[in-house]
Amino acid sequence: MDLDWLIIGGGIHGVHLAVRLLGEAQCPVDALRILDPEPHLLARWRRFSTTTGMTHLRSTVVHHLDLDPYSLLQYAEQRADLAASMPLFVPPYDRPSLALFDAHCDRVIERYGLADLHIRDRAVRCAPDESGVTVTLSGGEPLRTRHVVLALGASNQPAWPEWASPSDPYVHHIFDPSFAGWPETQESLVVVGGGISAAQAALRLAREGHEVRMITPHALREHDFDSDPGWMGPKFMAGFSRERDFTKRRRLITEARHRGSLAPDVHRDLMHAIGEGDVSVQVDEIVGLRRVAGRCALRLGSGEDLPADRILLATGFTATRPGGAMIEGMVRAEGLRCAACGYPVIDEALRWHPRVRVTGPLAELELGPAARNITGARRAGDRVLASLDAPDKARTTGRRPRRSPTG
Repeated sequence: MDLDWLIIGGGIHGVHLAVRLLGEAQCPVDALRILDPEPHLLARWRRFSTTTGMTHLRSTVVHHLDLDPYSLLQYAEQRADLAASMPLFVPPYDRPSLALFDAHCDRVIERYGLADLHIRDRAVRCAPDESGVTVTLSGGEPLRTRHVVLALGASNQPAWPEWASPSDPYVHHIFDPSFAGWPETQESLVVVGGGISAAQAALRLAREGHEVRMITPHALREHDFDSDPGWMGPKFMAGFSRERDFTKRRRLITEARHRGSLAPDVHRDLMHAIGEGDVSVQVDEIVGLRRVAGRCALRLGSGEDLPADRILLATGFTATRPGGAMIEGMVRAEGLRCAACGYPVIDEALRWHPRVRVTGPLAELELGPAARNITGARRAGDRVLASLDAPDKARTTGRRPRRSPTG
């Protein structure tokens, strides 16, 4: 199969970029494919959001996967039925319900026929050359494409604390791809983590009637977004782009992120649950884990032993570069430039190689702290569409693609 574009990754970033290429650059449908091992596009996003018990997104109404920034708002007018169980939007900034967002994603996927463009497989090798890229699939089959976009997230890299082992039957990471630790009967549970996913998981467990305690390394922190909105535009990004030292750029990204923080509605709901006695929250350090009479017990820095039937980790993802052995092999074979943190050093068009572009976490040294978010996917689409050269345009519409406003 000879393609113009192969997008590796069928999550938020991969789906949105496919929409941009099909809807704005008018790429022919037979010239684009999305490669992802999951049974459906956005499958991992939906599994994680369901697991945490998310009710509303942290992003605003104009951050979604369609072209028109007001598409989700217009769609909401047609789906009043989804408001029966919860509000379609919550303040601040009209943040959409997960049900509305997911239904809108389904509509976008259907409109552009993306399910038919999904190749359910995994890339094990990418070999770019002057004219294109040969991508080898897990079964050994090669695909040939003029351009590859690496739309890889960190979802295969859950962060496990030193005291926890993935083989321990009492400890489960809610973002482990094989997570199957959700309790089916009433249990005494400890949720480890102090951020929005930990709070959402604790609230879901409390609603389901479990005894829930959160252990967090810091006091609860409230922020509207996981980084200041100034990082979505020139207010902060102008200075970031002028900084040529990538170690300093990494430091700016790290300092800008409000890791371990709660959106206002989640903070409010958690405080209410605490007040009602449905959830308890304790700030402490975990120093170990031991077995106690068919259960487990966390050893805390305060000296307390905290018994539980099950431990659920909501400790996020590691900071290492996504992509594993496939990306490592391409870096070695092609001598691709990486910063000290291991992440790609790319140009303004998100090119790591003349035939290889990146989006999502792999693009954050160019797009800044918001690169991983939905707004980062939209900004990545802007960069890619604006950079298409004359031969690319000739193979699509023969004209300059229309730029879509970013929410």
